[in-house]
Amino acid sequence: MSKYQNIQWYPGHMFKTMKELRASLSLVDIVIVLLDARIPLSSLNPQLLDVISKKKILYILNKADLADHAKTQTFINHFIKQGNAAIHVSSLDAKMPSKVMKALDQLMSPLQEKRHEKGLKDKIYKVLITGIPNVGKSTFINALTKRKATKTGNTPGVTKQLQWVRIHPKIELLDSPGVLWPKFEDDIVALNLALTGAIKDKILPLEEVVHYGITFLHTNYQDVLKSRYDIDDIEHAVHKIAVKRGALLKGGMIDEDRVYHAFLTDLRNYKLGGLTFDILDV
Repeated sequence: MSKYQNIQWYPGHMFKTMKELRASLSLVDIVIVLLDARIPLSSLNPQLLDVISKKKILYILNKADLADHAKTQTFINHFIKQGNAAIHVSSLDAKMPSKVMKALDQLMSPLQEKRHEKGLKDKIYKVLITGIPNVGKSTFINALTKRKATKTGNTPGVTKQLQWVRIHPKIELLDSPGVLWPKFEDDIVALNLALTGAIKDKILPLEEVVHYGITFLHTNYQDVLKSRYDIDDIEHAVHKIAVKRGALLKGGMIDEDRVYHAFLTDLRNYKLGGLTFDILDV
């Protein structure tokens, strides 16, 4: 049981979106599930999986440029082993659209071949894209279309309703708002979502989020803490970050709020290098 399970983090529009997703599934051939490559499991909405289980699914681990590359490939292999299609991308990579197109073509190929056998023309792909808030969906779509097709932002909840976007002569994309699930069932999942900015910073106590992040890095990426903040001893980590990031008040007191925000800014903006916070049990 998660100690965060009673926190209210499931806005009414998310309930409405899930209802609309269920109603729209009959219109689509493929569902793209956009995941955050830093938290591929924590950013996978379990409620969504129940809804789309009978559709062709393409898992796309987005923001791969911010993640630990070796671990990203491990997660790609994991999804493929489960019988799904999976790729990793960065929306900043010029080769990203062709990589996505290739994956969609492979998924649609059996259907197109059947149509050819019947003397029918190729079918226009109807693709639903979904993911949790702030997974980079709008930026991803704009990179695919090479134009500003949707509104973007660096905070959760920019897209507010389902909308069709033509991203290619043969592909129509149904964009959907970021959808979370009603309750935190796992503290680590909740903290990973908060750490990477998938939920607003006011949802969970910042002190707990940052201390979790520092502890995780000390266990799994100790060289990162040493390089960025000169941290050897985790007990004095907050003070070291305060010194390095100029977050000290008069008299040498720590401005804790500034430290927390400085650490999260560093983590989310690649100042600490490529990091992955989910751990795959194999």
